[in-house]
Amino acid sequence: MPNEASVRHFILATAGHVDHGKTALVQALTGIDTDRLPEEKARGITIDLGFAHLALPGFSVGVIDVPGHEDFVRNMIAGVGAIDLALFVVAADDGWMPQTEEHLQILSYLGVTRAVVALTKSDLGKVEERSAEIREQLRDTLFASAPIVATSIRPQAGVEELRLALTNEFAQLAKPRDVGKPRLFVDRVFSVHGSGTIVTGTLSGGSFTRGEDALVQPQNRTARIRGLQSHNQPLEIAGPRRRLALNLVDLAPDQVSRGSTICAARNASGVSHVIDVLLNRSPRLPSSTRPIRNGAMLNLHFGSARIPARVQLRDRGELSPNENAIARLRLAEPVCAFLGDRFILRDASERQTIAGGVVLDATPTVNKFRSSGQCTLLDRRAPVPNNLQTALCTQLERDHFATHADLLGNVPFSKEEVATVLRELGASSRIFLEEKMAVDANWWKSLRQSAARLVDAEHGAHPERQGLEINRLREGLQVTSPDLFAALVRALAEDGYRQEGATLRRASFQPSLPPNLHAAGERIRTALRARPLDPPARRELATDAAATQVLRFLCETGELVALTEDLVVSAEGITKLRAAIEQQLRVGKSATVSELRRATGTTRRVIVPLLEYFDRVGLTRRSGDRRTLR
Repeated sequence: MPNEASVRHFILATAGHVDHGKTALVQALTGIDTDRLPEEKARGITIDLGFAHLALPGFSVGVIDVPGHEDFVRNMIAGVGAIDLALFVVAADDGWMPQTEEHLQILSYLGVTRAVVALTKSDLGKVEERSAEIREQLRDTLFASAPIVATSIRPQAGVEELRLALTNEFAQLAKPRDVGKPRLFVDRVFSVHGSGTIVTGTLSGGSFTRGEDALVQPQNRTARIRGLQSHNQPLEIAGPRRRLALNLVDLAPDQVSRGSTICAARNASGVSHVIDVLLNRSPRLPSSTRPIRNGAMLNLHFGSARIPARVQLRDRGELSPNENAIARLRLAEPVCAFLGDRFILRDASERQTIAGGVVLDATPTVNKFRSSGQCTLLDRRAPVPNNLQTALCTQLERDHFATHADLLGNVPFSKEEVATVLRELGASSRIFLEEKMAVDANWWKSLRQSAARLVDAEHGAHPERQGLEINRLREGLQVTSPDLFAALVRALAEDGYRQEGATLRRASFQPSLPPNLHAAGERIRTALRARPLDPPARRELATDAAATQVLRFLCETGELVALTEDLVVSAEGITKLRAAIEQQLRVGKSATVSELRRATGTTRRVIVPLLEYFDRVGLTRRSGDRRTLR
């Protein structure tokens, strides 16, 4: 017997017309009667979903038995939203029937690629004829080469051959992906005395652990997972592609319903009332089928949910059979959808399945449907909706930049997968990769060029200034993200620019007074040379706007030192005063303000702020009323 770690888990769902023997066949395979409702027993037909467990060599298979009656197709769709293999059931006496055809189209819309056909009631004969008919019906579909197994319940025949065919098909399937983003689409809700609320569904995309917090969407309610069970077996952890029952604490049965999605609270994905999609109408629809008109109100079947949705076609007025079109669906209730998710559209009366589709953008609400950026994104994703590189590139081209957390949003890829592709894109220079974010390379280049133009414009207009103030640069570029702007400044600093305090300049730039300020500059320099140890007050120097600009320039370039708001001293004067103070303190070891004033020949107006300045820059140390050299 294989150990649990080596067993692969998959989901099998039945499909086919009413009264073709799906439930009886499941019971023959599993020993479980999936008809659980009294009405199902009384009427002899499956009305709602039934569940069973099938053990095959190396595989643990959750079986979903769906209703075949046309009145309950909505229930059928709720069960096949996350399956790996279809068990098509066709009765030898009836052959291919209307619901067989509708179920085939539904499975095709949902992206199911593998199936096994069980030809039931084969004891009634017509096996070769029906097999040929089925093969013809499956021609030009993904199930064209599906094995066809003749079976009969009375007498029991072909069941072991069917088991073998199923085992062979499961062996061809890849192991279900665990991307760390579990979603369980709820198909049953009930309560158990002493335990509370129980929900069941099919788990995909990740794992749940007993004791962790879950998020119920779209209700946005948090609940703790008290217990996990799969096929009546308690589990500590459950991986993808299992039929699962969750015991949710602090959640009443009326706070969750069929159609809800259970996510892990640790990495819950968002929900949206709007999704952008690629719609597909089957070529198998009758030519008389009415087109889907722009603005039509239809029912969206997504996961186990059924939600009214208004269809907005992007570039046409209607959609006929055997046509595809990009559309926006506006939903009456939000869904937790991922890129690449499949769905079904049925008419408002729930009598016909009229289209299927795939999600191209699960959260497009901030982007106008027909904007050039959104159109480009949707057009490029449509042929390859499950391609991670295309998904990342198109998002960055549209949004210009995104944090790593944003890129991990409603996509069916793991953190490791996203990080790997981002590194590859960075290595090929298609994106600029930062610690916290990724930026489209072309937009990043344009942003840096814009920053350079703003800095150069400041140098040209105000050569007397140190550079462009950082806040003005941010405003000029209209960059609102602090992380993006910080990354930009770091990149510029590594490429010929220098940040000094609150300004940014080219490293090669040297501030200089423009010609119109030369005269004011010379007047100020002359006044300070005349009184180097007792300079005029700043207000006496800044007599007009030009002089004020010059003073600012001289202070920024270090030619003047501002000791107070009203006192500036030339750098030459500071050097002379420093030399005198150092000589006095070396000789006398310490000195008072008065002693240092006499030694320097300056005034108290100058010596007090001067010594405080020297304290700040580390030349002197104050102790009481005396100064010493540090």
